[in-house]
Amino acid sequence: MKIQSMTIEPEWTIIKLLKWTESYLDSHDIDSPRMTAEILLAFTLQTKRINLYLQHDKPLSHDELTRFKMLIKRRISREPVAYITGSKGFWTFDLEVTRDVLIPRPDTECMVETALAFLPDRKTDPPKRILDLGTGSGAIIISLASERPSHEYVATDRSPAAAILAAKNAVKNGLGEKIFFFCSDWFQGIHPQQTFDIIVSNPPYIPTETIASLAPEINRFEPRMALDGGYDGLSDIRKIIHAAPDHMKPEGYLLLEIGFDQMKPVSEIAGDSGFYTDIEFIQDDAGHHRVVRLKKS
Repeated sequence: MKIQSMTIEPEWTIIKLLKWTESYLDSHDIDSPRMTAEILLAFTLQTKRINLYLQHDKPLSHDELTRFKMLIKRRISREPVAYITGSKGFWTFDLEVTRDVLIPRPDTECMVETALAFLPDRKTDPPKRILDLGTGSGAIIISLASERPSHEYVATDRSPAAAILAAKNAVKNGLGEKIFFFCSDWFQGIHPQQTFDIIVSNPPYIPTETIASLAPEINRFEPRMALDGGYDGLSDIRKIIHAAPDHMKPEGYLLLEIGFDQMKPVSEIAGDSGFYTDIEFIQDDAGHHRVVRLKKS
């Protein structure tokens, strides 16, 4: 059945619509068609996914069907679900996302877990200062501040729209007073005398020529400047590794998210810089070396 011929009639109950949409999305090679159908229908009806099954025989109104049909068209054009609904779950939050920021990935939770291991949770310990470079939606810094609220948090992004969105997410989750957001192209807006115990970043690390071969959900919709890591994917990683020590306290840590195949070149860049004593790679749940942890000499 073509979506153009989908009749707007009362017999379109929730369960019938879910089954039809799952089949339709699957025929267009859309990942996780059932889950996608549930998310988009729940969004249309402004309800939770579980309620779709509690009210499975409820018919949809003409307006509801029309709105849902428009969302399906957007997904068939390969627009990511998170941009359609305007939100994405990360850590314990539902974060607002727009096309100004990357959609937070589960892989990045490895960064949060790694950083938390170096942040004491006792209020009697002296507060540490944490900097998040290229914060995007604010996923990393908001997660850290929620788990360890006694510390001091700063986050930057070179995109004003991203910095504003991240600050909005922090306020929405009750952390607006805990994190200071501002615009900066990496360290350019950081005063030379400002130093941090931990610097975290999920920088662009996709090689320029690789971006065109990525899934259309990524290369057509997500912000290129948050993806493009230069000819070898390591351009911004090099900048951060070499500039970070000037803004780190003695024995401070730099944590970077990297590509699954970048362990060797990142190790060489960090080692050749002479700025770090310990270089350690942490694996994500898929077994990829996702985070590099560097300790300042």
